[in-house]
Amino acid sequence: MDIREQIEKLREEINRHDYLYHVLDDPEIDDFEYDALMKKLIKLEEKYPEFKTSDSPTQRIGGAPLSSFAQVTHQVPLESLGDVFSHEELRAFHIRMQNVVPDIEYTVEPKVDGLSVSLIYENGIFTRGATRGNGLVGEDITENLKTIKSIPLKIDDAPELLIVRGEVFMPKAVFESLNEEREIRGEKLFANPRNAAAGTMRQLDPKVVSSRKLDILVFRILLVKGISFTRDSEALEYLKEKRFKVIPYKVCSDFESCMAEINRLGEERDSFPFGIDGAVVNLNSLSERERLGSTSKSPRWAVAYKYPPEKKETVLRDIIVQVGRTGVLTPKAIVEQVRLAGTNVTAATLHNQDYIDEKDIRIGDTVIVRKAGEIIPEVIGVVLSKRPDNAVPFKLPDVCPECGSPVTRDADEVAVRCTGAECPAQLLRNIIHFASKGGMDIAGLGVSVAKQLIENGLISSAADLYYLKAEDIAGLERMGKKSSENLIRAIEDSKSRGMAKLITALGIRQVGESAAKALAGYFGSIDRLEQADIEELTGIRDIGAVTAGFIKEWFENPQSRHLLSRLREAGVDMTSRTQGSDLRFQGQTFVLTGTLERYSRQEAKEILEGMGAKVSGSVSKNTTAVIAGENAGSKLEKAQSLGIRIMDENAFYEMIE
Repeated sequence: MDIREQIEKLREEINRHDYLYHVLDDPEIDDFEYDALMKKLIKLEEKYPEFKTSDSPTQRIGGAPLSSFAQVTHQVPLESLGDVFSHEELRAFHIRMQNVVPDIEYTVEPKVDGLSVSLIYENGIFTRGATRGNGLVGEDITENLKTIKSIPLKIDDAPELLIVRGEVFMPKAVFESLNEEREIRGEKLFANPRNAAAGTMRQLDPKVVSSRKLDILVFRILLVKGISFTRDSEALEYLKEKRFKVIPYKVCSDFESCMAEINRLGEERDSFPFGIDGAVVNLNSLSERERLGSTSKSPRWAVAYKYPPEKKETVLRDIIVQVGRTGVLTPKAIVEQVRLAGTNVTAATLHNQDYIDEKDIRIGDTVIVRKAGEIIPEVIGVVLSKRPDNAVPFKLPDVCPECGSPVTRDADEVAVRCTGAECPAQLLRNIIHFASKGGMDIAGLGVSVAKQLIENGLISSAADLYYLKAEDIAGLERMGKKSSENLIRAIEDSKSRGMAKLITALGIRQVGESAAKALAGYFGSIDRLEQADIEELTGIRDIGAVTAGFIKEWFENPQSRHLLSRLREAGVDMTSRTQGSDLRFQGQTFVLTGTLERYSRQEAKEILEGMGAKVSGSVSKNTTAVIAGENAGSKLEKAQSLGIRIMDENAFYEMIE
């Protein structure tokens, strides 16, 4: 077998496994075996680039980031559907269809709550994908769509041109996992799977899109050359044969069967791996669709039945307080079981203390709960006429229910937070932050490894990392002897990161990398910082009164003192690399541009920040000086135009030495 045949055979095998896993949900091999096949193909294509093609599975990995999305004019408009909200409105649609269509037949399918796109295939090759946009003009997101493994990059025995329409979505399980990781990293959470899918498709870096594991359901052929169909159901079966992931549908021949299928989808919508916000009813006959045409907004031959948000009364039996990964205390209502949107509900969110106060929600109340689509069940009101005499207002506790530390609330936000540095509810998030690049920079300690360390009882605080042994972690999943030794070495290396990195890693509120460097540069050691008062703290660059209060509060917490004590015992360096007494550039702002010979850009930045300076990425009238190395660019030109002092590397060296 020659190289070309070997590569083609590998591609066919990988494409088949993609189809089995992502379309049929029936994998034959595990992830390890699949990854081995992909790595083999990547190596062959790198060695023989003349055989690399645009439809290769390797092209799903994601190329270089884009600068923007180009506009695309759709060959066939991507119309939106008219909505109906009741049986009566749907019956009116049915009567209109009956008046013009003999032997009426419908296809009924779930209305996926995602992002509508078109896919274009020319001679069987996926050449372009675009967002719906305004229906006439969308955006070219081809590279992002290629990362979705249920989209075939090549179809066999294909027509000259095929344009299909589908709905990109984020599976519920992926959404929950993504939001969990975002919470751990302190990032803003996505409101729902649709927002997450839309936000992901707007990413300019296809590698980010690939990591989000989006999926698609194809539901219509918009245009095809060389093949004709009489019914929509025939077209959908053809797409299935071509290995597209097709929307589940049912053919119905009368109004009653349509309504029964809509009700079934509504009852079972929680069982779908994707979010749905209604059901779509289409005429099955394609010739009748063409005859009926469209209004200026939507087709006359289809409607979307929207499920109304359900509201029901139940009794609030208790309010429990949960502590999130970021330390936020969240009240949760425990209610008598009630059925909403096809699921049995026994708990509902109460959001926060302000929400409880505003609605005057009390234990024992008869409350109204709602669940609309993918929204988490929530308490939206109280039936005051049914309130028991002994019901009292509810208040969140003054101490954390997980660790007993005091809780705090900022004046400018509704969240109440635990202040414990070793709170078990926050452990995973604290470990990830502690090990992050801006913190102690422990290579190899990501979310999955940290989870395993916690779940196996190997760590209960960040300090425990420094007491681990390679044999402790060698038995964890995907952690053999070599990986374990590498992780232990990375943890050991982090001991010498210095005071600024440690302060960042501790996760004191409002103390980021810049403030941590200023504190390290001024105090020189954690011991001195621990003894500082509010007045001394507020005299430092980047430290205001609120931040100073958080710093003081953190060091006074017994959990914080215990954590620092164990870090000291482990040999973690708690001093600054730069003497705290030399703050000659306090209040000054420098800009670095070009290439320096003696120092890397990062080294020069750390030296300046250690001496109290602020290092900015852009030149402004507030810039003290620009330090220009070789091949300095636009920053140098702007500094010259503003009359700002410019220093070469020799002048910089003399200044700091």
